[in-house]
Amino acid sequence: MRLMMGNEACVEGAIAAGMRFFAGYPITPSTEVAEKASERLPEVGGKFIQMEDEIAGMAACIGGSIAGQKSMTATSGPGFSLKMENIGYAAMAEIPCVIINVMRSGPSTGLPTSPSQADVMQARWGTHGDHPTIALAPSSVREAYDVTIRAFNLAEKYRMPVMVLMDEIIGHLREGVDLPEKPEVEILDRKNPDCDPADFRAYEVPEGDIVPLMPGFGDGYRYNITGLIHDDTGFPTNSNIVAGKLCERLMKKIEDNADDIAQYEITDAENCDVLVLTYGGTARTVTAARKAAPDSGFRMGMFRCVTIWPFPEEALRACVRDNNIKHVIVAELNYGQIALEAERILKNDAKVWHIGKIDGDILYPNEILNKISEVIKHG
Repeated sequence: MRLMMGNEACVEGAIAAGMRFFAGYPITPSTEVAEKASERLPEVGGKFIQMEDEIAGMAACIGGSIAGQKSMTATSGPGFSLKMENIGYAAMAEIPCVIINVMRSGPSTGLPTSPSQADVMQARWGTHGDHPTIALAPSSVREAYDVTIRAFNLAEKYRMPVMVLMDEIIGHLREGVDLPEKPEVEILDRKNPDCDPADFRAYEVPEGDIVPLMPGFGDGYRYNITGLIHDDTGFPTNSNIVAGKLCERLMKKIEDNADDIAQYEITDAENCDVLVLTYGGTARTVTAARKAAPDSGFRMGMFRCVTIWPFPEEALRACVRDNNIKHVIVAELNYGQIALEAERILKNDAKVWHIGKIDGDILYPNEILNKISEVIKHG
């Protein structure tokens, strides 16, 4: 067993998944990710580079992936904002990479050492245009390891940037963890072409698939990469027909595979008086409150999102309907971002309440229990 913080565990997960290139810029509270990567990558034959700023860190991460290496960067709120343009580029050009965002209080530079979960909508819509998004949120140090491996697998499988929203609570939390010698899941790699290079079309989708093949630069396949709307050759086009087909395919990569991507945990939902929807570090507070709930005279269930985007809406709706749940409380460290999503999903099935903070403090179990008592009394 090793005493390890979440920021360190995500690096170990990345190494286990095959990450061999890291580019980034130090920013509290994610700096330990870069520090650990700088230490570990040379040990496994990888490369680490500290860039001049956050924008360049994301650009270099994309470049490392284009060259054939599984690549990662890490940041927090202000840096996440700066990375957005290049995250959109990676989504359009279909470049697999992983972005760790250790969320802190904002807006602007906010409270650098205080936790927040206020970047969840930025993760979904932060870069302009309609684009696909995958975002995962671990709730423990060991899960930071597992979720990072999964982030790389999803990035490689669907050829897109994947975000790990690891709030400051988990990033700086230290726990005793047993990490496996080898990952306990299959490690996925991008699919490479085996055709004659002269016949290769960069964005031609294989029959029966929705994701193009991806050779690394230097493998003998020449092709163009652009953030513009492009045809199968990778070169820009102004065709509305091609634009529609391309953008729809990018979205369908997620929509058609939501069941494969979505991950969640349901606890004590049967016969509960109130279901608490939560994610990330706040789930630990909810878990503590749930254990104390019987002493308060009510039954409390928990729906924990591990995948935030795509949101596991069908699973949440089924959980509420199947268990005849009438009250859902969303517990999160923001002004109600996922609460709005829950209201949209459950508008015909349950009343949605919110409990959150935006002052840099965490939620406490007694606050969750008091909210549940209020809901039961006045609901």
